[in-house]
Amino acid sequence: MGRLTENLDATVDRIRRSFADKDAAREKVLPICREVIRYSSLSIRALHRQELDKAQELQKSARKLLDEAEQALTDVEIHTGFLIDAQKEYAEACITLALVKGKQPPAPEKLRVTPVAFLHGLAESLGELRRYLLDSMRKGDLSRGEEFLSDMDDIYNVLVTIDFPDAITHGLRRTTDNMRGVLEKTRSDLTLTIRQKALEDRLK
Repeated sequence: MGRLTENLDATVDRIRRSFADKDAAREKVLPICREVIRYSSLSIRALHRQELDKAQELQKSARKLLDEAEQALTDVEIHTGFLIDAQKEYAEACITLALVKGKQPPAPEKLRVTPVAFLHGLAESLGELRRYLLDSMRKGDLSRGEEFLSDMDDIYNVLVTIDFPDAITHGLRRTTDNMRGVLEKTRSDLTLTIRQKALEDRLK
């Protein structure tokens, strides 16, 4: 046995136990995060079915699971990828519901999610707003079209001011660029529908 072996063995054993604890925590948290994503998706589905109370209840269930996941991880690990994904889906559901209700998007502190998760959720809420608006347009309801389009404009215009490396924002710039296409298609669809309705009204 060399002169370093005893001390190194003891040090590495401590490290090994630490890694084992972290691995056990991650294995516990992964399925919880999958459930958070599932509840958040179900919440958005309920929202599109006009079941707003059900959407809110599903968000509460997702939040409880997020609390459970976060308690099992250290402060550093809260920034790990799979937990940020779960927080992002939860934030997206909460933000979309608030916008549909005509309210301000809840802040990340209120949602208790990281800033990165919040910004990604905010960006992806544009896609859900577009879907909600298209469903309303198909039903002949244009009453909130301009409001939703204005909200989408506001969100996009804020997001394009976030100019930091992907290592910090987890690829937010790419998501924001994709949302520009969503915004412009929505503007085009709404404008065309409004013009068609105006023409129909004149013909009547």
